Amino acid sequence: MRNRNFAGLAGFLFVALVSAGCAMGPSVSGSFDRTLGVSGPIRLELTNTSGDVSITGSADGKVHVHADAHASGMGFESPEKRLNELLANPPVEQRGSTIHIGEEMRHLRNVSISYVIEVPHDTEVASTLLSGAQTIQDVRGPVKAEAASGSIRVSHVERQTQLSTLSGSIRADNIGDDIRANSASGTVTVSNIKGDVRIGALSGSTQITKPGGRVDASTASGSVDVEGATSDVKAHAASGRVNVQGNPGGSSYWDLKTASGSVLLGVPANANFHLAAEAVSGEIKTDIPVVVEEQGKHSLRARVGSGNGGRIEVHTVSGEIRLRAS
Repeated sequence: MRNRNFAGLAGFLFVALVSAGCAMGPSVSGSFDRTLGVSGPIRLELTNTSGDVSITGSADGKVHVHADAHASGMGFESPEKRLNELLANPPVEQRGSTIHIGEEMRHLRNVSISYVIEVPHDTEVASTLLSGAQTIQDVRGPVKAEAASGSIRVSHVERQTQLSTLSGSIRADNIGDDIRANSASGTVTVSNIKGDVRIGALSGSTQITKPGGRVDASTASGSVDVEGATSDVKAHAASGRVNVQGNPGGSSYWDLKTASGSVLLGVPANANFHLAAEAVSGEIKTDIPVVVEEQGKHSLRARVGSGNGGRIEVHTVSGEIRLRAS
């Protein structure tokens, strides 16, 4: 699934690049505003090649669109003509409960548009950008945001959230449902998530704080940090540190692996769980009392507390494993 997301964004990038013209000249700027009346929940669909986007929930029951447009001197037509066509026919369309903003790639012709949009709180958002930062906040959702190049910032969304970027950071907080995030190059930071967390990164660190449900996080090159885990955790890094803090209570299962890097475990002093750890080339250290069940030069099976809680399995090829009190 992660590879398909990245392939789609790469295709989006290619279509936009081949639509560029060849001539150069002076650039021009302009703006437009639109206000749309709506009733009930709506769906906002936005596509944009270049320019920042801000989408914020409001309480007045209308959709307000402000756009600042910039037509570059590159292209076969004059920038004035391209800008005037855009301002005369702004790419804002309303069909029932769906509002679409933006045009197809072949129609944008070297025009950069930055949007500031206010929507009713009960709004679903689907946003796709080629280049530019996205900020989405205070909407019910669901939210799906994609970018080929640019950061994504999402906060205070009640429903499921999906975020993908080829190059750029992702930050999300106060999500009332599950979250899925993928980044080819860039950090991913999420906090205060009520549902499950699933994150994939090819190159970049991953930081997860206060997940409400299960965690599934992986990175090819970068660290994985999880704080406040109380349910299942799967944290894998091909090259980088894995650091998980929390309490593996009940029937929780933590699966922690890294090929090159250390694994740090932080648990309460009164935690109860079974530990199975293996460090092919490295030490295994415990800073809290454990009851050893089986121990080798680079492996350890032990019980922490009563052992009636969860189960933790840790594996590293090159690096130490350390268990400490959080």
